[in-house]
Amino acid sequence: MSDHHTYKKIEIVGSSRNSIDEAINNALTEASRTIRNMDWFEVVETRGHVENGRVGHYQVTLKVGFRVSDS
Repeated sequence: MSDHHTYKKIEIVGSSRNSIDEAINNALTEASRTIRNMDWFEVVETRGHVENGRVGHYQVTLKVGFRVSDS
């Protein structure tokens, strides 16, 4: 094992009818099904969908960093 890491960064969008936090967690949960070694995320955009003058969906764009495997 080396003493340094190399990371790859991707961008994903999560959504939720309930909250921004849930939108973030939905995105990370789904991404974790196929991406290993996720270490960090950065919220780069927050937006929503309006239905009848109220929030219909929260949408959050994340940059997710994951370590490139050492092996």
